[in-house]
Amino acid sequence: MAGEVFSAWRGVGIVAAVRINPLETEGRADLAAVMQGRPDIVLMAKVAEPSQVAMLEKEVEELERRFDIRAGSTELAPNIESARGVMQTYTIASASQRVTAVLGSTEDMAADLGAPRSKQAVELSYARQRLHFECTAANVLSVDCPYTFTDVAGAEADARYARQLGYVAKSAVDPNHVAAINRVMTPSTDEVREAYAIIAAFEAARAAGKDRARYGDLLIEVPFYLSAKRLVARAAELGVEGA
Repeated sequence: MAGEVFSAWRGVGIVAAVRINPLETEGRADLAAVMQGRPDIVLMAKVAEPSQVAMLEKEVEELERRFDIRAGSTELAPNIESARGVMQTYTIASASQRVTAVLGSTEDMAADLGAPRSKQAVELSYARQRLHFECTAANVLSVDCPYTFTDVAGAEADARYARQLGYVAKSAVDPNHVAAINRVMTPSTDEVREAYAIIAAFEAARAAGKDRARYGDLLIEVPFYLSAKRLVARAAELGVEGA
């Protein structure tokens, strides 16, 4: 069904991304089937070693040739689902130029840690922070783990925590959570308005020969100014009004 499904997704502006099992299990059969549909991104479960990414890259290259897909066009997104994987996130993210994102796990990660699952996800706090740190260092997108309970309010709160850590993307297993995640991860018009005010205040201060600006209780220096500019750029990319 890959070709038909991916085509339908693209028809409504959705990136065709598909998750396969590890190559060590059913992954090769999965990959051969889905590559016929020309996916934009292949995610692979249970990645714990950079060698798994190198192996996936080699298989994808061969299938691109077989199915006459433009060489190098298929992106990769390893799924980190174990303590071993978290400890090697940077090397996994850097193992191939095709890697554009890394996605974190919840259930398998908690099980590997021997930690009871909770809605507050305190058991995953370090893993989530470290994954984002290492992805940032490797210059790839970090995708936060899904909220695997059914309530939408909890999913929104979990997304807000992820945004506070620095994530701008989050996965989901329940379609009812998608709107809440998008709402949290998309800058609001109020946030855009404030970012423009911060930018203006800093630029006015610099024009007056000062090295910083004051905006309310904030002392705005270069990092805060650049953060405001990034928010405006992201808002513009996502079509937020006023960006």
